[in-house]
Amino acid sequence: MEESEQLRAARAMRRAMLGDEYVDSQTAETDPVAQQFQDHITTQAWGVWTRGGPLSPRDRSLLVLAMTAALGRLEEFKLHASAMPRTGVTDEEIDELLFQVAAYCGAPAAISARRVLKAYRAERDQA
Repeated sequence: MEESEQLRAARAMRRAMLGDEYVDSQTAETDPVAQQFQDHITTQAWGVWTRGGPLSPRDRSLLVLAMTAALGRLEEFKLHASAMPRTGVTDEEIDELLFQVAAYCGAPAAISARRVLKAYRAERDQA
C-alpha cells in the first residue's frame, strides 16, 4: 500500500516532537498488524498536529499534557512531558497546567500527574 501524504506528514511531526529513538522503538515490530496499528495511531494522533490552523505545536503540546493528565493516561503524560525541549514547553508551564487540571478535572488526576512529573524530572536531572 502506498503511503499517503497525511501519514508522511504525521510521521515527520511525531519524530520532531518525540524524537527518533522513541519512534523507532515503537515502530520496530515486523508484525503487519502492529505496523498497521502504528500507522493508524500516527495518522489519527499526529495528523491533527499537521492540519494547520491557529494552534502551534507548542499549544498542542500543552493541550495533550492537560488531556493526558486529566484522563489519567500517565504513561502518555510522561512521554509528552519528556518532549518539552522539542515543543518549547517549560517546567513552569507544566506546573501551572496541573493547577488547571486540578481545578477543572479534579485533584486526583492532577496529583497523579504531579507524581509522574516529579519522578520524570528526577530522572531527567540525573542524566
